[in-house]
Amino acid sequence: MNLIQDLEILDDLDAPKLTAEEAEGARKVYIETYGCQMNVSDSEIVAAILRAHGYGLTRDPEQADVVLLNTCAIRENAEQKVRHRLDIFRAHKRKQRPGLRIGVLGCMAERLRHKLLEEEQLVDLVVGPDAYRDLPRLLEEAETTGQAAVNVQLSREETYADIAPVRYDSNGVTAYVSIMRGCDNMCAFCVVPFTRGRERSRPVQSILDECARLVEEGYREVTVLGQNVNSYRYTENGTVVTFPELLYRVSLISPELRVRYSTSHPKDCSDELLHVHRERHNVCNYIHLPVQHGNTDVLRRMRRTYTREQYLALVERARRIVPGISLSTDIIAGFCGETEEEHRDTLSLLEEVRFDHAYMFMYSERPGTYAARKYKDDVPLEVKKRRLQEIIELQTRISLENNRKEIGRVHTVLVEGPSKRSPEQLCGRTDTNKMVVFDRQDFRPGDYVRVRITDCTSATLFGEPLGRTTLAESAHTEPVLV
Repeated sequence: MNLIQDLEILDDLDAPKLTAEEAEGARKVYIETYGCQMNVSDSEIVAAILRAHGYGLTRDPEQADVVLLNTCAIRENAEQKVRHRLDIFRAHKRKQRPGLRIGVLGCMAERLRHKLLEEEQLVDLVVGPDAYRDLPRLLEEAETTGQAAVNVQLSREETYADIAPVRYDSNGVTAYVSIMRGCDNMCAFCVVPFTRGRERSRPVQSILDECARLVEEGYREVTVLGQNVNSYRYTENGTVVTFPELLYRVSLISPELRVRYSTSHPKDCSDELLHVHRERHNVCNYIHLPVQHGNTDVLRRMRRTYTREQYLALVERARRIVPGISLSTDIIAGFCGETEEEHRDTLSLLEEVRFDHAYMFMYSERPGTYAARKYKDDVPLEVKKRRLQEIIELQTRISLENNRKEIGRVHTVLVEGPSKRSPEQLCGRTDTNKMVVFDRQDFRPGDYVRVRITDCTSATLFGEPLGRTTLAESAHTEPVLV
């Protein structure tokens, strides 16, 4: 099986991201990235570290001397797909490339190092998310000794603040900027605190400098990242800088730079943050606000630290302070002990909030988590599947109804690149993070274009371009009914 063609099997939410560039070097490294935006950001750091040590980058695994899979351990499905890819690469090494080095990075590396190295012997090196600086030494060790090399030690200080990332899977218009690492929330279902360690925030100036460099390089949008960006806190000259203040400072770098962030925990989404959305025209009016479930008892079992009523009150405040704000969320179906009545509470919450988009999953038990230790994964698989399908069908309907309301409105769209379906069309996102497809004409990636919405699906808006604009000019004029 062709190593790239095999990726077609993985064409969904858990499909890997590949490096956007090729770079010369004595030895070629191929990197596949699975999971969240934080993992993509980590791969940008890995690429920068290896390039600084003379390694080249390749998009063709057939040409690689080193294959690295940057992994996610949040869901069992993602884990199984990574294992499938490891089997493919191991067979390729055995039959065609005996000198190939295979490594696993990130969350799955830390959690499954013993199985991957000793029991299954699938990899030559295992490197945790805080040990990427050690990669060149580990690769040399694996090469010279023929033995597996490992570093999965977590850190309370590492933020990679001094490393300029190699922009990964990049369109040259939008970029990710990591502002903090780790998580202290200890939600019952989540393995992240165990695989990524405790929270620590990057220095303020290093974040501002990176964003300013991106503007100089022509980028028009940054998404600042953290497992919970609301927890950002950095003491600067004796003063604590919190996330709303950081976001405000980033927005001042350029009036033509859109600013987004992910992910925001409901317990920490403050009115101060909402007022930054309202006051700064280039802080996008979109928040990913994971609720996880619609029932207070289930939220308590999940250790989410808020109730259904508190979440709904936050949504009401957000829409009052920031009119027109767009909300997306995460939903887990079939968590431990979930009853039909509790499931219906999730459906009713979706109806009440009417999210523009949702990431929806079945619960999968993660070893070592609070839920794995304290609860029984007792909802049958078929029930999980049925409940998830009900959630998906409801949210798809709501998303379509929300998008139909956009027809006739004019939005400012940041052009990201060609549409997947036709080179004669372009695509980009509105301020509220909705994808829009429209005719190419003479527009280019990085342009801001006024687009009248003419049609939609549940996932995409279609429109008629009206002409170029600037972000500053459009700040007080959209969305407009025409």
